[in-house]
Amino acid sequence: MSNVLPSIESPVQLQSMSNPQLEKIADEIRETLCNLLSKRAAHFASNLGVVELTLALHSTFDFRSDHLIWDTGHQIYPHKLITGRYHDFQSIRTKGGLMGYPNPRESEYDLFMTGHAGCSVSTVVGLRSGDDIQGRSDTHSVAVIGDGAFPSGIVFEALNNACELKSKMLVILNDNEMSICPRVGGMGSYLDRLRSNPLYTGMKSEVVNLLNKVPVFGDPTERLLFQIKEGVKAGMHGGMMFEDFGFKYFGPIDGHNIGVVKKYLKMVKDIEGPVLLHVITNKGHGFKPAAEDPVYFHTPPAFELDGEKPIPKSNLKSAAYTNHARDAIFDQMKHNEKVTVITAAMCQGNKLEPVREAFPSRFFDVGICESHAVAFAAGQAKTGLRPIVDIYSTFLQRSYDQIFQEVCLQNLPVTFMLDRGGLTAPDGPTHHGTFDIGYMRIFPNMVVMTPGDANDIGAMLDFAMSQNSPCSLRYPKTEAAEISRDIQPVELGKAEVLKSGDDGTILCAGTQLQSCLEAAEELLKEGLDVGVVNARFVKPLDKETVRRAIQKTGFVVTVEEGMLMGGYGSAVLEAANEMKLDTNSIYRLGIPDTFVEHGSRPELLAELKIDPDGIAATCRQASADAKSRSANNQIV
Repeated sequence: MSNVLPSIESPVQLQSMSNPQLEKIADEIRETLCNLLSKRAAHFASNLGVVELTLALHSTFDFRSDHLIWDTGHQIYPHKLITGRYHDFQSIRTKGGLMGYPNPRESEYDLFMTGHAGCSVSTVVGLRSGDDIQGRSDTHSVAVIGDGAFPSGIVFEALNNACELKSKMLVILNDNEMSICPRVGGMGSYLDRLRSNPLYTGMKSEVVNLLNKVPVFGDPTERLLFQIKEGVKAGMHGGMMFEDFGFKYFGPIDGHNIGVVKKYLKMVKDIEGPVLLHVITNKGHGFKPAAEDPVYFHTPPAFELDGEKPIPKSNLKSAAYTNHARDAIFDQMKHNEKVTVITAAMCQGNKLEPVREAFPSRFFDVGICESHAVAFAAGQAKTGLRPIVDIYSTFLQRSYDQIFQEVCLQNLPVTFMLDRGGLTAPDGPTHHGTFDIGYMRIFPNMVVMTPGDANDIGAMLDFAMSQNSPCSLRYPKTEAAEISRDIQPVELGKAEVLKSGDDGTILCAGTQLQSCLEAAEELLKEGLDVGVVNARFVKPLDKETVRRAIQKTGFVVTVEEGMLMGGYGSAVLEAANEMKLDTNSIYRLGIPDTFVEHGSRPELLAELKIDPDGIAATCRQASADAKSRSANNQIV
């Protein structure tokens, strides 16, 4: 077990350690990560890949005053282990425990809560600018960004701005040839050429050997060799694209050699102007199964080791909603040659591998470039194709302007499949898909659907493919329910009444439908007859069903796994107001005006009162209030 890592209370301790000592800590970090995966699912391969880089950074810089931003943030675990959080580490991704992403509330070493890719360079440019304006010229600002995130449009906006400012900053390009899935596009090909130039590769090893032999001559000699090497490299046109952006380019270097990384960091840290250091790492480094299959081991289920073979501890009882969505997409692709599917580096997360393999010419992974994905889909739709944009709810927010301008304003038939619509449990506030109902329903021409169970997904996608306008449907990251019933066909703006009730009505927008039925069943045992409606459509809203529920029953409870502000419940209140109906009997359940922390899905749903017990409790209160109002009216 670990015997050095537990004693690291501050990364300042690393600065006095030798490289062999740091290498021992690296081994202990990997052992700790493997132990964590024996308990729960967590980000794994990406963290294994940055262990040495993390140790080199913290032994070179003092990030109490310097600034460090981890792009995307899922590779934060080694950083947490050496910044005073080792003893709390086993609580990571559990309710009340450490967050699986950077969290400023946990440590002064976490500056931003980062969970979306591509923003680190912009943030570091801003940090550098802020320090310059306030006279703090001796500080350093460092962004660590992966090659999968690097093609994001905002990165090039930041590079352009950094070139203009000409301030001292360091961008570390962590090149592991991967996003979550294998990277795509021209930037990946460019980086591959930098990595594989045979003349440079051979020359690089010779320079490293020289650098390792010159400590007797001191820093000036190291710098001379360094400058000679970089001059030779520049003559071979290595990194010219970055140089053209105004960055001094160094690398590529071996990101798993702590000594080499520390040497380069020390050499570049005080260079004036922006610097890009190209570091080569391997996802899953140090754990053979993860290194061989970094896609699966990006966020694997908890596992036990049988020798070197990991045995998953899966507790899934049924297929997830993502599987049902994938199958529905596959069926559309099979029967209609005009259907395409577009995703943004989430082929594995959206379980689209079978679609990619069966229909490679109509499958498009554009990398972590959501804005481009949506505008690209609009272009396809304009030619007569029927594109399906399959992106996580939280990441689709990055394309907000394109949803407006290129799709809705043009009224183009692009269909949005919003995976992770709702709470993503241990991933926390950066990944909860809680805003999509509100941000989609405000656009003219957009149809917004919320499947009540797995049976709705295929039918709703069929419906969307028949429309000549944009449509969206969302589904959560959880096991899928399939409610037994006489399924009514999907019709524009029509809800599905599953159960009528005299005392009240639950209007459910989404997959809490099973919980609503369970609550109604429990209430019936208590003598309270409550109806349940599968809303299906947030927009256009089934106003007639809403009207009947308000006028014919004692109360209405709306349920949604999304923000109350601007959500389905808000749409019901708006409709009631338009129809001049009394809204005193309408109660809304969903997510209040706050960011929801991480935890297990049952814990979070219970806390928000959108589990069966919470829904039933709200109905009891609504019924009591209705009786009180009725009694008061009789007295008056």
